[in-house]
Amino acid sequence: MKKKIRFIINPISGVGSKGDIPNLIREHLDQSIFEYDIAYTEYRKHAKKIAKESADQKYDVVCAVGGDGSVHEVGTALIGSETKLAILPAGSGNGLARHLNIPLNLKDAILCINKDQAIKMDTVLVNDKSFLGIGGYGFDAVIAKKFDTHHKRGLRGYIYLIIREFFKYNPINVSIDLDGKVKSLPVVLCTVANASQFGNGFTVSPKSDVTDGKLELCLLKPFSIWSAPYIAYRFFRKSGDKSRFAEIIPFKKAKIRLSKKIAHYDGEPFDVKDELNISVVPKSLNILVG
Repeated sequence: MKKKIRFIINPISGVGSKGDIPNLIREHLDQSIFEYDIAYTEYRKHAKKIAKESADQKYDVVCAVGGDGSVHEVGTALIGSETKLAILPAGSGNGLARHLNIPLNLKDAILCINKDQAIKMDTVLVNDKSFLGIGGYGFDAVIAKKFDTHHKRGLRGYIYLIIREFFKYNPINVSIDLDGKVKSLPVVLCTVANASQFGNGFTVSPKSDVTDGKLELCLLKPFSIWSAPYIAYRFFRKSGDKSRFAEIIPFKKAKIRLSKKIAHYDGEPFDVKDELNISVVPKSLNILVG
């Protein structure tokens, strides 16, 4: 019996046209293995609704076609189900796809789906919200909120916003409770990492593993403007954790209090409470990998 796969395409996410994707699927998906259909999102959170319905209908695989936001919507809807998440990376950053070694070339990513190689990955629960790869409460949350409505997509859009906002940004104050030990400090980044990177190769937690049953809390302490280029260089070289301004703390459960109540989960901006209860949910999502 053939496996059922549904492709959920966000036509406006990321960069470039999505018009050629149906042809690529028809040409390169192994139709001796898969029976497929395609659904298009029409509004924000529509992908989550379609993915949940697909899991209820016992689809074997649901594929998010888009960026990390689309992957977030589809993936969080599949947590706890038997349905596997697949990714065709067509976004601006493609952080989780890069972490899982999924090819960024769409033809190769479809061929990767044909191999049907899956793992059970951990996910993250923060109060009542889930995410898959990276969540943040500092400067990255500000950039995610600005980028959500910015007219320019892709890496250039990110770089423009980072430069523009950096000179206006004031570090946030965080209070972190890990097993009763409380740590309070100002930070530029307060990032919860299940996967390793934001996207575009910007690696905040090089040793993160989505199957190890734990998370990493990545703190970047305030630094001078003169240090910024070198710190950025370190993150792109996957050695940001070795900076004297950085600290990475492995954990399974934590409580964090914030002075500013904004966040991003997998690049999607959210308003949050000032107290966050964060925990790893081990092996809770079936996902196809590279």
